[in-house]
Amino acid sequence: MTGKLGEPGSPIKRSREGSGRARLEEVARRAGVSTATVSRAFNLPDRVSPETRERIFSTAKALGWVPNAAGRALASNRTHIAGVIIPTLDNEIFSHQVGAMQRVFAEHGLNLLIACSNYDPDLGFLQAKAMIESGVEALALAGETHPQALYDNLDALRIPYVLTYAYRDGAPHAMVGFDNEAAFVQITDYLLGLGHRRFAVVMQPSDNNDRVLSRLRGINIALRNAGLTLAPKHLIIGKASLDFGISSAHQLIAEPAATRPTAIICGNDTLALGVQIGLTQAGADIPGDFSITGFDDIELASKLSPALTTMFVDNREIGTIAAQQLVLCLGKENAAPQSHQVMTVLRVRQTTAAPA
Repeated sequence: MTGKLGEPGSPIKRSREGSGRARLEEVARRAGVSTATVSRAFNLPDRVSPETRERIFSTAKALGWVPNAAGRALASNRTHIAGVIIPTLDNEIFSHQVGAMQRVFAEHGLNLLIACSNYDPDLGFLQAKAMIESGVEALALAGETHPQALYDNLDALRIPYVLTYAYRDGAPHAMVGFDNEAAFVQITDYLLGLGHRRFAVVMQPSDNNDRVLSRLRGINIALRNAGLTLAPKHLIIGKASLDFGISSAHQLIAEPAATRPTAIICGNDTLALGVQIGLTQAGADIPGDFSITGFDDIELASKLSPALTTMFVDNREIGTIAAQQLVLCLGKENAAPQSHQVMTVLRVRQTTAAPA
């Protein structure tokens, strides 16, 4: 018969004992290993042989024992938690980055907390504070646009952090990403080299987004070097969605053929594919009437016909390197992550050609 609360035989009593040190020693004794090996099997499984790991797990299961995370944290002064704050999970580029980070952290016995700021620095700051209060040992943030108070808190608490998806020389923070300005100089120069002189830009909002500001700066630098300027009406800013790309295409094709842009630079592939759909719906020929470029090289970019000319960014590499840099800092006094530039690659496909 089941005992009352606190009496021998009580299910609650057994559960609480199952998390205690006595049972850890019992698991170790029955599995024929040390208590350190038991802990290592659960925290750093790659450092324990498969046979020993299986024996420990089987023994722990038979005894009903599970590791006590709070106890481990107190004993080691470690929480084994890392955090990442990204703008959104709607875009596959960030999910690729987070997936790569999680694989690296898991290999080193770290759990990953994920939050989305929705491009709101104040919301991102609150999420970061919550993560800090939860004991994160390292943090990754997208871009540079964050309140100075966040950087100050991380520095004061000696929590290593990296900024992802952006890179610039001389930045005061460790950055693992690519040079957005240089990438869009390259895209614009490529279109100029084809002979285009009338441009439009369809871009996501620049508010609280340093990456977009850098991209616009790159486009303007390349045009200025060619003696050209972007007409204000041809800078179309809006939500990074297919629908906005489609509506932007309808706006551009409504202009007289003799004066409308012949090249459309888009801030990402989603916008570019929307523009492509909208122009096709209106009966335009691509690339005969319009050349279109995207950015990111998402999976769909190469599947449609004509396939999209775009810039490839290895977001998995960004996530992997960022996580590796943070892991290297853990457990090392005053260690700091290092910046790393990931190179972009222009992938020329079928949506670009010389203007008719």
